[in-house]
Amino acid sequence: MTAAPAGAPPEPAAAPALAAALTGWLAQLAALDGAAAHTLTAYRRDVAGFLAFLARHLGRPPAPADLGRLTAADLRAYLAAERGRGLTARSVARALSAVKGFARWQAERGGPEPTAILAARAPKAPRRLPRPIEPAAARDMLAEVGAEARAPWVAARDTAVVTLLYGCGLRISEALALTGADHPLAEVLRIRGKGGKERLVPVLPAARAAVERYVALCPWPAAPDAPLFRGVRGGALNARLIARAVEGARLRLGLPATATPHAFRHSFATHLLAAGGDLRAIQDLLGHASLSTTQVYTAVDSARLMEVYARSHPRA
Repeated sequence: MTAAPAGAPPEPAAAPALAAALTGWLAQLAALDGAAAHTLTAYRRDVAGFLAFLARHLGRPPAPADLGRLTAADLRAYLAAERGRGLTARSVARALSAVKGFARWQAERGGPEPTAILAARAPKAPRRLPRPIEPAAARDMLAEVGAEARAPWVAARDTAVVTLLYGCGLRISEALALTGADHPLAEVLRIRGKGGKERLVPVLPAARAAVERYVALCPWPAAPDAPLFRGVRGGALNARLIARAVEGARLRLGLPATATPHAFRHSFATHLLAAGGDLRAIQDLLGHASLSTTQVYTAVDSARLMEVYARSHPRA
């Protein structure tokens, strides 16, 4: 069997029943679980890729019953094919998780028990620690991010967005989802995050002041039904423009490539923890479903302490 080239879209699998089931599964995730659009796109791609693999592997279009007939060897062949396409262990694990979710959903609706699928073990991915920005560097970034903006209101806009990322721990999508109805910012924001989960996030005075400055300079009013953060033509601000502004700032400051918009969210959590913040409180502020997701920041904090120790206590 010849693997598809790395990065190529999965071949379409001629399996009408399974294709219809995939559409139904995704529809339920969207309607009942509130899955985000990009999550649904990734799940569709992963499961469609698995069905395309089965079509090649079995030599015929797979049927729903095939999900119960697969063996451990079949699943090992699938995982090997995914790695052969150049996917990382983390990407393969994500794809297998989507396949398991789909197969489990099928079984709950009268489909075959997907024993081999559910028992398959994804390749272990090396644990990647978040790379926060040092506090002083984060302050420098806030001051620098709007330095080369095309207009004062654009500079104020970029500064306001990044201040919300760092001061409130928001994802870029969450900051850009704010509308004029959220203005003026209250002391506590109700944020709808991944999976439609809501959380309450305190807003620092510095973040409110940055947003007020932007609104005062913005040529478009903060209409309740319009995006709070606008592009130069008045439409919703594209996240790529913030990424570009952050990249320019970090290059001018000589910071590493890990200083991205999302790194400000990591910095928010890491700096709170270093200042004595409670781990469960930080979990709530970030909107993590599991405490284990938040616990990664304890490893970051420990790693930073060891770096400081190594610098302060060189080997004899």
